[in-house]
Amino acid sequence: MRLKSPLHGKLTLTEEERTELERRSRALGAPYRMVVRAKVILGLAAARGIGAISRELHMQRRHVRKWGERFVRKRLPGLDDDPRSGRPARFSPRGGCASGEAGLRAA
Repeated sequence: MRLKSPLHGKLTLTEEERTELERRSRALGAPYRMVVRAKVILGLAAARGIGAISRELHMQRRHVRKWGERFVRKRLPGLDDDPRSGRPARFSPRGGCASGEAGLRAA
């Protein structure tokens, strides 16, 4: 006997969400993880099984379930990476050099 997915029937998309997910799933310049997450949600919204989606996208079932559940809770913002803990960056994103300097040491 096959059990129903906990996501079955919960995942419905608005037209705006569907449009955005389809755009993300086709984006050539987007990070691969964002493309895959969009494809997971589109597959779940189309009532495809977790196993079928995991086989098609070559990912574990638990990851398909994770992204589906996060989407149900947080919608589109839930597909973004969560902030990570750890030591703050030591250098500024701009490189830490004063404007006009190349950042090279003199001999």
